[in-house]
Amino acid sequence: MTQSQLLQFVNCNILRNHEIIREDIWVRDGKIVNPENMFFDEKISADVQIDCKGALISPGFIELQINGGFGVDFSCDFEDVEEGLRVVAKGILAHGVTSFCPTIVTSPPHVYDKVLPRLKKQAGGPKGATVLGVHVEGPFINPLKKGAHPEQFIKTFEKGFDSVLETYGSLDNVRIVTVAPELEKAPEVIEKFVERGITVSLGHSMASLGEGEAAVKHGASFITHLFNAMLPFHHRDPGLVGLLASDAVPDDHVVYFGIISDGIHTHPAALRIAHRTHPKGLVLVTDAISALGLEEGMHQLGQLSVEVKAGCAYIAGTDTLCGSIATMSECVKFFKEATSCSIVEALEAATLHPAKALGIDQTKGSLHFGADADFIFLGKDMDLWSTWISGECVYQAEGKTEAAYFSKVKRKLF
Repeated sequence: MTQSQLLQFVNCNILRNHEIIREDIWVRDGKIVNPENMFFDEKISADVQIDCKGALISPGFIELQINGGFGVDFSCDFEDVEEGLRVVAKGILAHGVTSFCPTIVTSPPHVYDKVLPRLKKQAGGPKGATVLGVHVEGPFINPLKKGAHPEQFIKTFEKGFDSVLETYGSLDNVRIVTVAPELEKAPEVIEKFVERGITVSLGHSMASLGEGEAAVKHGASFITHLFNAMLPFHHRDPGLVGLLASDAVPDDHVVYFGIISDGIHTHPAALRIAHRTHPKGLVLVTDAISALGLEEGMHQLGQLSVEVKAGCAYIAGTDTLCGSIATMSECVKFFKEATSCSIVEALEAATLHPAKALGIDQTKGSLHFGADADFIFLGKDMDLWSTWISGECVYQAEGKTEAAYFSKVKRKLF
């Protein structure tokens, strides 16, 4: 099939406008198109009809925090950065992910110098998911909530935004940055990030609710892995968690928050609290590390050795969690089960919400007319059948029923 062909996906249910409806999807030039324009303006029918075999079609998953996978760690000083990016981008197609932000944790200067310029934004396709830009998680965080981040490389905003430029160099490939809002000069730095179109996320922090609210006032709009690496909820000062119900946040300003629903990082009750408190801001992330897709044993995360055992990833020799090895499709299923939310809510937490958090919801995260034709076929119990980018099948699950293709000659209807 060629990009210019008009494709009609039939025999399917689709997620559109916050509900699942029985409707066909029409695709041309990698975009979802309005069939009325075909009927009434061009007066043509489809070139190719695709029988979806009763699948549920959802927008493709969007992953905003993934440290690596399949033996690749984005925070390591490795020789072939581009090949590592390709390996992860290709591998996560099998998880239903069509767009993602490769994530670099707190690292020594030479890693930013060598790796960051080479993790370039790029369109997705058969070779892998779309790279939306890098999520730099640190080094401007609180050492008291460092988690798996090496303390010797944590920095402050001593020189204001100049500290940022000296650390990262070019910001061309950066899409999200995680900072601790209690750091001195953080508000002015946050503003400068936002001026450059970079989403500011709050995390690895000891911030009070007031400090979090001040950061939001200056443009911060995301929280990194809620509940993890931040002050626990306290009734006198709920910290960053309190942003989910803060009356200091304007009604027209949604604070989004990432949450890891792998059954390990966040208790099901905590997932329910977050979902019931602020459902429209909830974004599922995996925070997956290089051990994603690999067997249990010793692996590398940035500058630290990691041990994977009993389905969990720990800093070697400790009981400190350091990222997950769960897939996005697993996280979506676990979230739905834990919260008893609807299928629509579970899917939108991994599609529409992350797209809105980045301000790209006109093209990603939905099946609206004009959006990119990035979607997934799901079967019973939300099992992944296939992954599509720009209307092209880029992954087919083994043993699943394949869609049937019927070529047609495009013809005038009248």
